[in-house]
Amino acid sequence: MLFTTPDLASADLRVIEEIEALRTELRHLLSEPRRWEGQLRRSLTAAAVRGSTRIEGYSISAEDAEALMTGGDVSADTDDATRDAVTGYRDALSYIERAAGFRIFSWDHTLLSALHFMMVRADDTVHPGEYRTQGVWVSGGPNRPPVYSAPDPEQVPALMGELVQWLAEGDRESPALIRASMAHLNLVSIHPWRDGNGRMSRAIHTLVLAREGVLAPEFSSIEEWLGADDFNTREYYAALRGVQAGSWQPQREAHAWIRFCLTAHHLQAQEVQRRFEAASRLWFALEGIAGQHRLDERTVSALYAAAHGHLRRTGYQAEEVLTRDQALADLRSLRRLELIEPVGHARTQRYVGGPALRRVRAEVDTAVHAALYREPYAG
Repeated sequence: MLFTTPDLASADLRVIEEIEALRTELRHLLSEPRRWEGQLRRSLTAAAVRGSTRIEGYSISAEDAEALMTGGDVSADTDDATRDAVTGYRDALSYIERAAGFRIFSWDHTLLSALHFMMVRADDTVHPGEYRTQGVWVSGGPNRPPVYSAPDPEQVPALMGELVQWLAEGDRESPALIRASMAHLNLVSIHPWRDGNGRMSRAIHTLVLAREGVLAPEFSSIEEWLGADDFNTREYYAALRGVQAGSWQPQREAHAWIRFCLTAHHLQAQEVQRRFEAASRLWFALEGIAGQHRLDERTVSALYAAAHGHLRRTGYQAEEVLTRDQALADLRSLRRLELIEPVGHARTQRYVGGPALRRVRAEVDTAVHAALYREPYAG
C-alpha cells in the first residue's frame, strides 16, 4: 500500500490553475530563441543542483555550481564529498533533462537504480543503485530519537514495485503537479536506499513533471526553492514529518503535503518568471554597453556571465565558438575597459562584473523584484 492521492479542495484547484498559467506563459516566451537562454537554463539547473544537495548538508557556492555545469574546476576549498555529491546530482539531472524528450520511455526498477547510481556512485559503502537490505531511519539529531523509521527492508522490493507501477499507470487523471508530489512523498517515505533518498525523491518529482512536456525540467523544478534557505528547508522537513508521523503509515492523509508542494511550485514559478524578465532586461542593457564601447556583439554573452559572477574563459570560448586566442583577446579588452574583474587564479579563475555591470545588474534586480511575491493560498 502507498500513500493515496487526496481529494483536492477548490483552493488547490485555483492554485494549480495559476501555476499552469505561469508555466504556459513561460513556454510561449521560450518559443522565441534568445541568445541568453542557454545561460539562464544552466543557471537554473545549477541552482536546482545546489539547492537539492544543500538540503543534505553539502554546501557549494553559486559560482562553483555554475562551473560544474560546464565541466569547469571548482575552488580548492570544496571538499571531495561535496564535489562528488554535487557532480552526481548534476549528472542525474542532466539525464532527466534528456529523458524529458525520449520517444521510448518506461518507468522501471532499472531506471531508478541507474539514477541512484549516478548520484552516489562515488561512495561504494552505500551500494549505489541497490535497494537496502538493512533498516534505516532519519536522525532527529544528537541524543534524540529518530524522526522517521522507514519500512523494513523485506518490504522494499514489493513497495518499489507498486510505486513503479503507479508511476506508469496510477492516477493518470490527476494533474502532473499532484502526481509528481505524490511520487516524491512515496519514494522518500519508502526510503529504498541506504543513502541519497531525499535527492532521488526530488529528482523523480522533477522527472514526472518533465515527462509531461509543458516545460523543460530546469523551469519546472522546485529543488532550488526547497534548498534556497534554512526557512524553506525547515518547512520542507516539517511538511514531510507532518504526514509521515514517525514511521511508515501510508494510510495517513497527504493533503497537507500536497498543499506544501503547490505553494513551493507557485513561488518558484514566480521566481523563474522574474529571472526570465531580469535576463531579458540585463541583456538589453549590456547590448547598450557593448555598443557604447564599440565591442563585438559576441562579447555581450561574456558581459552577461560576468554580471552574474561566473564568466570563465573556457565557458565563453565554447559559448561563442571561439579560438582560445580570440576568447583571451576579448577578455583582455573587457578588462582594459574595467567592465570585468578577475577573481582567483589559474584553472579556477573567473571574472565578475566591474562597477558599470554591478550598477546595471542592481538596477535590473531592483526593478524586477519591486513587487512582493504572492502567497498562493492567501484570500
